[in-house]
Amino acid sequence: MRIQGEVEPGFEPVEDALVSVVRRGGGAAICVYHKGHKVVDIWGGYRDAEGNRWKADTMAMSFSTSKGVMATLLHRLVDQGRLDYEDPVARHWPEFAQGGKGEITVRQVLSHRAGLPHLTPLVEHAEQILDWDHMVGALARKEPGLRPGGRSAYHALTFGWLVGEIAQRVTGKRIPELLRTELAEPLGLDGLYIGAPPEAKARAATLQQPRRAPGPLPGLMQQLGIDSWLETFSGLSRAARLPIDPALMRDALMIPGSPGILFTPQVLDVPIPAANGLFTARSLARMYAALAAGGSLDGVRVLSPETLRRASEIQVRGPDRVLMLPMHWRLGWHSAFTRRGRIQTAFGHFGYGGSGGFADPKRELGVALINNSTGGTPLGDTRIGRVADAALLAARAVRERHAALPKRAGGTS
Repeated sequence: MRIQGEVEPGFEPVEDALVSVVRRGGGAAICVYHKGHKVVDIWGGYRDAEGNRWKADTMAMSFSTSKGVMATLLHRLVDQGRLDYEDPVARHWPEFAQGGKGEITVRQVLSHRAGLPHLTPLVEHAEQILDWDHMVGALARKEPGLRPGGRSAYHALTFGWLVGEIAQRVTGKRIPELLRTELAEPLGLDGLYIGAPPEAKARAATLQQPRRAPGPLPGLMQQLGIDSWLETFSGLSRAARLPIDPALMRDALMIPGSPGILFTPQVLDVPIPAANGLFTARSLARMYAALAAGGSLDGVRVLSPETLRRASEIQVRGPDRVLMLPMHWRLGWHSAFTRRGRIQTAFGHFGYGGSGGFADPKRELGVALINNSTGGTPLGDTRIGRVADAALLAARAVRERHAALPKRAGGTS
């Protein structure tokens, strides 16, 4: 198992985590920042079925990890005074007021409480998700399927068009340009795209679909393993008499029509902001490192401390109606987790296939994993949890080692 890149002393467990990820197939990259300094930047495995090795600048489509990037972009626009979390969405996107949605706020959209998680009524065939105008027009006309402001219900795909159209309306710019000018260029990121140009697509790893369909249903539902996931939750619901709605889960998570569109090359051409972000691990980690350091990194201010405080406050603590887990939604970010449980002070977003990125201000950690071997659940799987475990344990060990060093004169070590 050949792992390339650099690991600073004390962070070797993160390299072990990458080995375990790559052993599942495909390739992957991990990057970790600690106290504003890059301490891990490694990659390994294969970027395609032909056996071409993962490179230093290889990117991977990272599914719902994209939502954390979109949330960060919108927070930056709030920081610039272009909008506020309490604004009705319709103030900036007048057509959105149709269907009784005039009072839905930006805060409700970001915390998955806008009542618009359903994708099924908006899409007749899968190719429509490639048409921005169709998707935002359908969302503008739609009545809420759930009561706005109630319990969170994961807007698995609709989140991206909602947040993206708000950002476009307040700036007059398209999502690819906004990401470039507001995040990628200021932070010096080497790979952060939602809607990728040809030169970026040339660096993209090929997604590997699960080798064995885990359930009896056809199409994308089978490919992503969501049918098995829904069946499990439905069975638990019936046994425990829990208020779980499998139909809501299906309508929020599934793309109707032609199966497998998310695995086709053309899916990267246009923005699908909840699902098709094309990233390097070092770009995600650097973005989250800035958030972990109070909103700035290397002299570049991404968010003010006040906006970061507002954005990272927990909005919802109970189980999400779609995911049936307590996600502890912030504004567009959820709590980060390890295989041992939730990290109380960390936030970010994980995605299908095991990718993810998060910031932990308490430990000043920015962590990211990208990979091209899919599988797991709609939110992610144990791969990003394993990486989070390793990063936290390494940071703790480094801190303890530092604390044990003899004190120098003047009280510093």
